[in-house]
Amino acid sequence: MPSTGPAADAARAAFRSRIDAPGHAVENAREALDGLERAFADGTLVETPVLGAMIADLRAALEPDETGKVGGKSAEAARFILRAISRELDAA
Repeated sequence: MPSTGPAADAARAAFRSRIDAPGHAVENAREALDGLERAFADGTLVETPVLGAMIADLRAALEPDETGKVGGKSAEAARFILRAISRELDAA
């Protein structure tokens, strides 16, 4: 059952706003993920198993490569995963 109420709606809106914000996709993804994790931690949203798997994929995409950089493929993967998380948030 999805979380309801103004706080849940605000958490979803904040996530979506962050992923649509101008700037670097990787940085936006990190900020969106931080906000989402706070919403899970304080009980505003419930982390579903599907969201948990998507978040694990996003974390992997945001890991630096052997040179310590997060590059274009990470940005593409982050954008793709963030869109999937955004769709799934309606069930959180």
